[in-house]
Amino acid sequence: MFDFLESGQYDLLGAFWVTVQLTLYSAVGSLVWGTVLAGMRVSPVPLMRAFGTAYVNLVRNTPLTLLVIGSSLGLYQTLTINLGGDTSKETGFRLAVLALTAYTGTFVCEALRSGINTVPVGQAEAARALGLSFFQVLTLIVLPQAFRAVIAPLANVLIALTKNTTVAAAIGVAEAALLMKEMIENEADALFAVFGIFALGFCLLTLPTGLLLGWVAKRVAVKR
Repeated sequence: MFDFLESGQYDLLGAFWVTVQLTLYSAVGSLVWGTVLAGMRVSPVPLMRAFGTAYVNLVRNTPLTLLVIGSSLGLYQTLTINLGGDTSKETGFRLAVLALTAYTGTFVCEALRSGINTVPVGQAEAARALGLSFFQVLTLIVLPQAFRAVIAPLANVLIALTKNTTVAAAIGVAEAALLMKEMIENEADALFAVFGIFALGFCLLTLPTGLLLGWVAKRVAVKR
């Protein structure tokens, strides 16, 4: 049943390594961008609040496939922006990371905003009374507690991001979903084996992440 794996025709580990790279780079970018957006959502500046709200509501409700394909058609093929990639393969990978970051950052933002709402208002008021600026209150007082409160929701976002990397196959990024499509086309007599292999692969990527971050969430939970 698994004879097709012995031929060396399919680079299974390489495809899953690309998926892991997509997840890691996009996760870091989403965390940074989502934190910036969360700061905008709670900012005292009306223009920043309006931008954050509009961006989150627009991008979060846009299909990820549209964002990925749009980044390739709009940035690369129309505007010839290659994000520093020397080949079309590198450019496709970076565009996929950009689209995943732009999309997942909205969910990180909303998770963080819910965590910010758990921080007692009196702490921010006391910090402002001491003369701290909004940026200092946000970074020194509010966000550290907010992150501790939303580790579990952020774990769910990371797991969803891992599965969303399959959309990158739409622009030819050689990750697991693209290889699975090729294997399904070539190994029609072993469909269940192919599905089983990739289902197991994604379980191995997501289950440990959920268990580890769930344990961390319990360890660092803010005691009220």
